[in-house]
Amino acid sequence: MANTQHKINLSSQGTALKSLFTGYLVVVAVGYLMAIVQIQFTHGMADGKLGLSTDDIVYSYYGKRSGSTLESKLDGSMKMMAPEEDRLKIINWVRKGADEKSFNESGIRQIMDNSCIACHSAPSGMPVPDFTKFENVAHVSKTDTGASFSSLARVSHIHLFGISFIFMFVGLIFSLASGIPKALKSTVIVMPYIFLLIDIASWWLTKLNPHFAWLVIIGGGTMGLSFAFMWIVSMYEMWIMPRIHDDDRDALLDE
Repeated sequence: MANTQHKINLSSQGTALKSLFTGYLVVVAVGYLMAIVQIQFTHGMADGKLGLSTDDIVYSYYGKRSGSTLESKLDGSMKMMAPEEDRLKIINWVRKGADEKSFNESGIRQIMDNSCIACHSAPSGMPVPDFTKFENVAHVSKTDTGASFSSLARVSHIHLFGISFIFMFVGLIFSLASGIPKALKSTVIVMPYIFLLIDIASWWLTKLNPHFAWLVIIGGGTMGLSFAFMWIVSMYEMWIMPRIHDDDRDALLDE
């Protein structure tokens, strides 16, 4: 009687429940891929080159302290958002002091209106500075110190809540796999939570010291590997692995 409540595994479930699990896993996998693409176009372009590197992590969290935030963005993730001539003109204006008079008289305001305001304005609803106000442009023209502590706090709590819920359900489905040793299964299930905490902590540590940039990549990469392992095993046991009957299932539970 003690074992009857555990006699549940992926391979022996009906088509309806397998379809429910599969639909969730597919959608979450697509979402994970979109997150990777989004990272490539934000953090991955911080150094002006496609592909995530430690320099990208450093510039995103610690900052590129030899120049301004605006200059760093124009040389990195925003490089393709304006013609080269306009981009260099803005950078030159920043290096000359970024004063308001030249902002209006040298054509920088017009360049901003043509290339930046579509996203950098209150009506866009995007979490970016509103460049319709000069004080916001002046603020990002100061030395680039990377992500602010307030933005790190905001993004951290969103990731902690959101990603933990994703792995809660992915882990729940994976926990029904019958072909994985218990010790390995338990380790794989708990790994994403451990490395999620490491990943979030590494953002704050990199903000304070650029040498922690490697920890960001390790934390995020290990979470991805855990997700991929649970996803592949779950899909395999639902749709490829032969259906387990009661006698076979009892034998597995007794091991």
